[in-house]
Amino acid sequence: MLTSMTGYGKGEAQQDDITVTVEIKTVNHRHIDISVKLPRTFLSLENGVRKQIGKVLGRGKVDVYVNYELSTEAQAVPVLNRELASAYHKLFSGMAKEFELQDPVSIGHIINQRDVVQIEESEIDEATLGACLSRATEIALEQLLTMRRAEGEETQLDMESRLLSAEQLLTQVVTRAPQVPIEWQVKLTERLTRIQQGVEFDPQRVAQEIAVFTDRCDINEEIARFKSHLIQFRALFNNKEPVGRRMDFLLQELNREVNTMGSKSNDAELTMSVVALKAEFEKIREQVQNIE
Repeated sequence: MLTSMTGYGKGEAQQDDITVTVEIKTVNHRHIDISVKLPRTFLSLENGVRKQIGKVLGRGKVDVYVNYELSTEAQAVPVLNRELASAYHKLFSGMAKEFELQDPVSIGHIINQRDVVQIEESEIDEATLGACLSRATEIALEQLLTMRRAEGEETQLDMESRLLSAEQLLTQVVTRAPQVPIEWQVKLTERLTRIQQGVEFDPQRVAQEIAVFTDRCDINEEIARFKSHLIQFRALFNNKEPVGRRMDFLLQELNREVNTMGSKSNDAELTMSVVALKAEFEKIREQVQNIE
């Protein structure tokens, strides 16, 4: 089954006091191009995210967004500046003694001073960060692949329908092609008869001209190659590996054969069938651009 390069997935993982959210968005691209946007706290883990995604996705422009939240308890931790507190205690005690104050130095006097108690962000264990990030990325990838496969399935159904139309058009071409030289022979004979009006013409020369015309408009080789490319194209539907590039190459070959048929046709009906074939393959080509 085919896989689209367009999709979106979101994953969330929680451990201890941290919750990590990963969002992945992909669009079509000739190669794999991964862009990761994450907080400074996660910078050391960026390569791991790239490798994790690269193992799953073969093609596409991939945008990854990472965010995290800490629980209220873990967001900030009060820390005592012991040296500063000791200095204030010594200062206040000295003042009380010097000025013969009766009030004792209380803890309230000390902690009310600037920078004695400081609020610091709690440190996050890197192993915990890595585990949460990996799990959230895994969930996001699962959602992304589900969407890409669903879209790929719809694309394949559309492509199979168009390939069936192309085969029907090819049948018309195969049926019509042998009639073209015969009709041309009749028209040539009638035209010569009218022009010469009783003057005999060389039948052998006419036969040579007909043979040259028949050879010039023979498209049997093109039809055989077309059928072969079509079989190869259909076989890619069951391939588990990324097949977008191979499909694109086969479409180029199919179009080349169709163009050659058109240039050799020398027949209005054949030309109409060839134009319809080109239209179907152009629509398929547009679909293939989004296949991984």
